[in-house]
Amino acid sequence: MRVVVVERDPTYSQASTVLSVGGIRQQFSLPENIRLSLQSATFLRTINDHLWVPNEPPVDLQFQPSGYLFLASEHGAATLEAGIKVQREEGAKVVLLSPSQLKAKFPWINTENVAVASYGLENEGWFDPWSLLNAFRRKAMSLGVYSCVGEVTSFVTDTADNTPGMPQGVGRVKYVNVRLPDSPEQQPISCAIVVAAAGAWTGKLLDSATAGLRGSLTLSPLPIEPRKRYVYVWHCPGGPGLETPFVIDTSGAYFRREGIAGNYLGSMSPPEGHEPDTGNLEVDHDFFQEEVWPRLAHRVPAFQSLKVKSAWAGYYDYNTFDQNGVLGPHPQLRNVFVLGGFSGHGLQQSPAAGKAAAELLLHGSCTAVDVSRLAPARLWGSEPLLEAAIV
Repeated sequence: MRVVVVERDPTYSQASTVLSVGGIRQQFSLPENIRLSLQSATFLRTINDHLWVPNEPPVDLQFQPSGYLFLASEHGAATLEAGIKVQREEGAKVVLLSPSQLKAKFPWINTENVAVASYGLENEGWFDPWSLLNAFRRKAMSLGVYSCVGEVTSFVTDTADNTPGMPQGVGRVKYVNVRLPDSPEQQPISCAIVVAAAGAWTGKLLDSATAGLRGSLTLSPLPIEPRKRYVYVWHCPGGPGLETPFVIDTSGAYFRREGIAGNYLGSMSPPEGHEPDTGNLEVDHDFFQEEVWPRLAHRVPAFQSLKVKSAWAGYYDYNTFDQNGVLGPHPQLRNVFVLGGFSGHGLQQSPAAGKAAAELLLHGSCTAVDVSRLAPARLWGSEPLLEAAIV
């Protein structure tokens, strides 16, 4: 099998991976998300067994095993406790903390309005996203994967399929048209299998492949789209120390330590109905002052005197249907596999999701993690597969 990776941004300067905060956790409510993250954590712990390249230095992800700390109010306590039960059943090491236990372990936290907290003891924390991306890329190239710099502009499908029993409206991608950099030319690449893993643009990318399909099977566009999220970096000399976990506040604001010199990063998702413009990656600094900072300063009084140092914006590959990953064969395109829509937890689940996709492609089933409920077909006509622990 010959594999070609088409990448329009070889610097990855606007890639969701390198612009993420690099967290990994098992504190989800869906078994699939817990299993994917557990398997990915094992992969990351043994990464040089998988991604080491001869004559190259070992991979160093700079993993910080400080855990995640979720805070819940009275309103969210039952949901958090139900999630803990599922996580423990799946093998995650998570404990519940009462407000007094929380204050004793983390004295810098204001426990007002906190009814209960959950704290990950193993396989949770954060790592350097660029190191993981580069390690995957370096290993893939060493194994003979071809790297093509260009942008996929369209698909050429063959709906005149003579396969007996093939319904109308189902096609097969024969060629992928790729626009080369600094050139108006397009290069067609013939393919037996297409893996659509274009992050926030996966939905838009596949629109061109299904637009020409007509017949009994007519589906709406794949509900994966870009959402812009801000990340702010601040300095606070009197802030929490080295034991600081990745904190998710009851308000939705989050933060974690960045290094060891009193630096932190964090943010929150915008209020419902106030999504920022995705046409650029400009940062709204007022959003921090008006929305994020008050919540952080309430939860960590030391943050009342913080000073913002820098900020950036990145894209979520947001699944508008149920904010969960989409993994499996496309219902209209027989040789297309979709891998996207993870809505903020794609980086941490990428090792396990990639393995699951490879097993589906080669064997038709997965051995380690059952991802059948994440298949694209659920996006049309099924109930949403809702995840309670979305940050």
